[in-house]
Amino acid sequence: MSGRTFVSAVMPWARTLPEGLFIAALYAAACWAARQVSLDQFFLPAGIRIAALLMLPVRGWPYLLLGDYAYLGLIRLPMLDRYGPEWVFIASAYQLPVAALIVYWSRRLIEARSDTWLLFIAGMAALLIGIGNLSLAHLLWPSPPSGGFLALSARYVLGHYIAIMTVAPLALLWKRRRDIDWPSWSRPPVVYATLLLLACCAGLTLIPQETAAERTTMQLLMAPPVVALTCLQGWWGAAIAMPVMSMVIRINTNVSGLPESFDPHSFNAQLIIAISCSALLSLGSRITHYCRKYSHHSNARKQAIANARSSDATHERRLRMRALNLRKIGDGLDSSLSMTVEWLRIHGHPEMASELLDAAAVHSQRFREETAMIYPTIVEHVGLYLALQAGGVFDALDRNDRLAEPHLAGDPCRLSLDLQLTAYRAVTEAVSILLENERGQLKIRARSGWFGPVRGLMVTVGSTDPRHQLSRTTATMATGRLSGRTQVYGGTVHCHRNRIRLCFVESSDC
Repeated sequence: MSGRTFVSAVMPWARTLPEGLFIAALYAAACWAARQVSLDQFFLPAGIRIAALLMLPVRGWPYLLLGDYAYLGLIRLPMLDRYGPEWVFIASAYQLPVAALIVYWSRRLIEARSDTWLLFIAGMAALLIGIGNLSLAHLLWPSPPSGGFLALSARYVLGHYIAIMTVAPLALLWKRRRDIDWPSWSRPPVVYATLLLLACCAGLTLIPQETAAERTTMQLLMAPPVVALTCLQGWWGAAIAMPVMSMVIRINTNVSGLPESFDPHSFNAQLIIAISCSALLSLGSRITHYCRKYSHHSNARKQAIANARSSDATHERRLRMRALNLRKIGDGLDSSLSMTVEWLRIHGHPEMASELLDAAAVHSQRFREETAMIYPTIVEHVGLYLALQAGGVFDALDRNDRLAEPHLAGDPCRLSLDLQLTAYRAVTEAVSILLENERGQLKIRARSGWFGPVRGLMVTVGSTDPRHQLSRTTATMATGRLSGRTQVYGGTVHCHRNRIRLCFVESSDC
């Protein structure tokens, strides 16, 4: 290796060395301090180990190994004469590499962001490190630990598992703090559940150690707010509530004050906590997963509706320009015909002028009706209801006078012009479908105003005969041809008995 290549390989490590040594020292100090308040069935350094591996990138793990070895050396060197150098030096280098391999092998699960991967990591780390430590002690100690291998294994595995599930979720919360929907935590149900959990924690702390029944009752009362936070906030609620509950129960547990102490009275409670923690984090993970899917589909639906509205608005603007151009052409033709009629009258052809004027009036009316089919400018000037009452398009559709006088309520001018245009198009289409496929008299009914929290428009087009039933072909045709227009404004199409009902709302959340 050339000198330049060696320098380029070493320089990144040299730059991060002070920061790495600080991380190693901080990690060792945190593990040492956590060990002073740990039990066999609540061994906090195991949780700090997994949390540090999850927080730091892979390039920072060698510094964690250095800190872990320093921490274990600090507490095990005084035991050198008692347990032998093999256990002190070999067993001290076992725990963090195993935990690092588990986290590294689980990186695909972590990238999937299903959040159930934490249960897998916690379970595997607790089993391999807890039982591995005990196995090394049996192999390397001059005399094996007393208490039975299975009983000690249960204590150590439970202690590691609870510690990981206590510390690791809090580390993940900090790492993903930008992903948390903080405004949702200010909703009243979430606030009440949080306050109830804090009140139970305070009550458990204040109850004397001697009153076992009251303490057990208070521990049980902590469960409902934890479940409530999980149901309301998903994985985030469980990741906050369960560690708080575990820490409070640990603080209120009678211990000898010595490291590696064991409290048989709290062992069953902490076993229940471990099971509950796993169940609630799994439940919270699924809730969060489905909330994300719902949010994704909801955002996609809103975006699709917004795109459809934008497309419709652009299309309507183009049709408006085309209709205005045709209107100008029609005005020019009317002007030319008027001049021709006037010339014929002046030069002694009144009969021909009268016939030409009558034909021009008929064709001009038909021309304006067809222009209104392209874009109903009348909606811009007088609103939807007057456009429906003024005739025009509906007169062109209804040659046999089958449309009765419409029944209209409310003020549609409070709605946006785009919604009124879409409703006008939909009503025109519905009338055309019924005139072509159904018999009898038809009537349009409309009501605009507030429908719950949104402003909208409800229109029905149907037969005046209550005994009339729309055919299946008509209903299918109406649903297929009108659904696109109503969905743009968060509405629906329903074909019920003798009528078609159309719903339009200003909000896309209808």
